[in-house]
Amino acid sequence: MAGAYSPFGGQNPPHPPPPGTLVVDTVRDDRVGEFRGVAGPYWSLRPVRGGAEWEVDPAFVRLATTMERLRAENARCNARSEGRYL
Repeated sequence: MAGAYSPFGGQNPPHPPPPGTLVVDTVRDDRVGEFRGVAGPYWSLRPVRGGAEWEVDPAFVRLATTMERLRAENARCNARSEGRYL
């Protein structure tokens, strides 16, 4: 459709990573989430420590750095040891 809004500025959206990949939502204060899948034009992410999924525009997502992945895995282990549902 001519003139339609594209969140990617006319570019194709980035390719989604494999499910389970840790990524960072730069819109939400660099919140780390686990990629769960594609929901229309958005990507579904899940908090590493468990909780409700959220959707984000792929243009505002980047791969987590080594330190961010380490912190997220540590948080997941702590949540599991406390008996919280993941």
